Amino acid sequence: MLTRIDHIGIACHDLDATVEFYRRTYGFGRDDSDIHFEVNEEQGVREAMLKINEAGDGGATYLQLIEPIRDDSPIAKFLAKNGEGVHHIAFGTDGDVQEEADGIGEHGVRVLYDTPRRGSMGSRITFLHPKDCGGVLTELVQAAAKH
Repeated sequence: MLTRIDHIGIACHDLDATVEFYRRTYGFGRDDSDIHFEVNEEQGVREAMLKINEAGDGGATYLQLIEPIRDDSPIAKFLAKNGEGVHHIAFGTDGDVQEEADGIGEHGVRVLYDTPRRGSMGSRITFLHPKDCGGVLTELVQAAAKH
């Protein structure tokens, strides 16, 4: 079952400046334990996950700030076409992300990955086609056990 908004993905040109903006303006990620940085080579991004709050299912809600590390990454292409801003919304599940994707797929929504991939902080993820989701790129997330 989908249980929370896991994160909102925001594409940016300068990750460090964008993190500083969210820290200074909203107070997100002020405590270093509430921010996680990583590079995802497969997706061609450097990212920061700023924790907003804990969720009742053991997960949390984040802002995911995403900067491309190469020109051929989907985020680089998004930025070239649209500029900085909201890239996707992600819903978290307390179950298996593949089962969630299969169930949603039964309603005519195209799932973009045949099998889930590794996401932020060791999560398992897949995406749903934006044309089937009201124009919104939608991600499904199964958080790693420790998160």
